[in-house]
This record gives sequence, structure tokens and C-alpha cells, in this order.
Amino acid sequence: MRITPKQAGQYRRDGFLILENFVSGDACDLLKVRAEELVSQFDPQGLISIFSTREQSRVADDYFLTSGDKIRFFFEEAAFLPDGSLKHAKEKSINKIGHALHELDSVFRDFSRTADIRNLVSDLQISSPLLIQSMYIFKQPNIGGEVSCHQDSTFLYTEPFELVGLWFAIEDATIENGCLWALPGGHMLGLKSRWVRTPQGRMEFQTLQTPDWPENKLRPLEVKKGALVVLHGLLPHKSLANRSATSRHAYTLHVMSGNVRYPSDNWLQRPADMPFGGF
Repeated sequence: MRITPKQAGQYRRDGFLILENFVSGDACDLLKVRAEELVSQFDPQGLISIFSTREQSRVADDYFLTSGDKIRFFFEEAAFLPDGSLKHAKEKSINKIGHALHELDSVFRDFSRTADIRNLVSDLQISSPLLIQSMYIFKQPNIGGEVSCHQDSTFLYTEPFELVGLWFAIEDATIENGCLWALPGGHMLGLKSRWVRTPQGRMEFQTLQTPDWPENKLRPLEVKKGALVVLHGLLPHKSLANRSATSRHAYTLHVMSGNVRYPSDNWLQRPADMPFGGF
């Protein structure tokens, strides 16, 4: 599968591109089953880490900050009762799995390194591409948290900017169950902030510019199972809370050029014996 010159132009103009039926239903089902198997095998005893879905209150613990070369599990903010116990079964409480599924699990590795994905990244002119992060996102029924408007390059900063997010719809994504919303052309507005490691080992937001995004102009990206949404690293996008009875599973990959600088104060780091891998 190759994108056309018209589609490449749409991506340059809008900062995103929707490719319907990019992966088969069977491939989606295989990934979903494997993700559910991993959650079933996960013992959360003593390893509770909550993924903050609101940028302004995002916090990080060591379990999160050392997950760049591991497969780890993060809970929804609304998954717990006041006494700290889960409201629902573990399988209905996980927000996401990250961040090296594409390296450490054979099912996710095969899904992430197909010829179609390689060709797409080539068509997007990402030079010497490297896979740097993967996440399986559950967007649980009833408690799936809102993800506030953000840019991926805030969290995975490169110099120069040469980062793309690949968002695969493992299930139908609708307004009701928390589909993506994106700001057409918003990637041309520049980077608003960075999430950086401090010398003390904590994380903080570093503001680069202060104007608010015109969030009233965000467009919902409703897609069917098997679709791929391509997201420029500078594109402002978000997803609303899922209060429906239907989950919204998705799998995401982030790809950067191997010819850019990836700073040591980015949150996601790899040890020397596990560098970022290509296709």
C-alpha cells in the first residue's frame, strides 16, 4: 500500500491523514487477543501505576519513566475506589500497555514491521526511520479517560522535527466511545511545550509559547476498525472521555528519523544495549 501524491499533499496541509482499511480485521483481532493475554498474565500486586490523561496534571513515577525498554501496564485514573481498590476487574481497568511492545513481543513486532508500514514511512519522507515507542490503548467502557489536547513532539522531542505517530484503530472509533479529534493545519503553529527531565530526575513542562490553540476548530476523526490515522508530531490532537458501554482499542507507533537528535532530557530513554530499532 502506497499513498498517492494527493494524500501526501493532504498530510502536508492538514498534519494528519486517514487511511481506511490499512490493516485487516484479522490482524486487528490478533493484536487485540494478544493484548488481552498480556493483561491476563499481569499481576498488579505492588505495581499500580496510573496514567494521567490530562497534560496539565501529568505526573510520572519510576515505573513509567523506566518503561522505554519494557512492557508495562498503566491504569485508568477513574479505575479506583477511595480505599485504593479497583472498581472493576483488572481487565476493565487498564488504560494502556507500553512502551516497547514492538520490540519485546513477537505478535506486536510482526504487526509493527510490515512492508505496508515501511512503504508508508518512506512515502512520508522519514529518513532512516526508527521505531521509538509503542502503546496499546484500551479506552475502557464507562471510565476511559480524556486525553487533553497535546502534541506528540512535546513528549518525544527531536531536532529537527521529524516524528510521525501511527494510530491504528483496532476497534471502531466514534464520537461516543472517544475517537481522536485533530486541529487541521495545527502542525504549522509550532511546538507549545516540552515535557523534560530535570537534573533532579523529575519531570516538568517547559513552555515554549503560550497562545491557546483554537480547540473549537478541532475535527472528530471517526474511523472504522482497520483504519490508520497518521499524525504529524506537531499536530494538536485529543480524545474525549469514553462514557459509552463500548471500548475503543487502538495501537500506536511513533517513528522518528535516525538522522535527528533525540535529547537525553526526553522522558523515554533506552539503555545502551537496547537502542532504537529500525524496520
